[in-house]
Amino acid sequence: MRPALIGLSLFVWVAPALAQDRSIRLFNGRDLEGWSVVADEGSGEPAGTWTVADGVLKCAGRPIGYLKTEKEYGDYALALEWRWPAGTQGGNGGVLVHASTPRALGVWPRSIEVQLAKDDAGDFWIIGTELDVPDETARRTDRRYKNLTEDSEKPTGEWNRMEIVCRGSTIQVNVNGHLVNEATNCSVTRGAICLQSEGAPMEFREIVITPLAK
Repeated sequence: MRPALIGLSLFVWVAPALAQDRSIRLFNGRDLEGWSVVADEGSGEPAGTWTVADGVLKCAGRPIGYLKTEKEYGDYALALEWRWPAGTQGGNGGVLVHASTPRALGVWPRSIEVQLAKDDAGDFWIIGTELDVPDETARRTDRRYKNLTEDSEKPTGEWNRMEIVCRGSTIQVNVNGHLVNEATNCSVTRGAICLQSEGAPMEFREIVITPLAK
């Protein structure tokens, strides 16, 4: 089914100019090298939250927290694949970009969340930050900026692909070939990248970051 577009005439997905020879695999397919685990205090032992098997990064969903890159990044295209395991109903999760100050809101660092929650992939959630989107009055509820499409995601058990392009104070999000959201005037433009553990098992692979060509 093709996505139902809401005001999408304001958006054009333009493939970014990438410095291909500088692409970096943030997840090496073997272990958590380059990442650190952060968990909500008092919510349980985080040792088994993130594991690797057969080239797949697996999140158990508990305890609540996130996996954080040890390095910070700005002006890049981030590509990753994720899925909800077959036989599950999906759940909540997300990618945090431009993450900085720890525990700005509960366990979450100051950042901009690109939502991965089932049926809502591509929403923005602000965490101690600010941004603008077109038609903001209709699309914003508290910290949430709703995405522009429906049915961009694949069924549970199948791999989805997300591309997040951060250039200066703008962010574009593409899910399975569809432009689903775009923000301007972001109050943060650089920081760590985080994957959330928010209560449901989910899996990741092919996490690659590519600096944007000058």
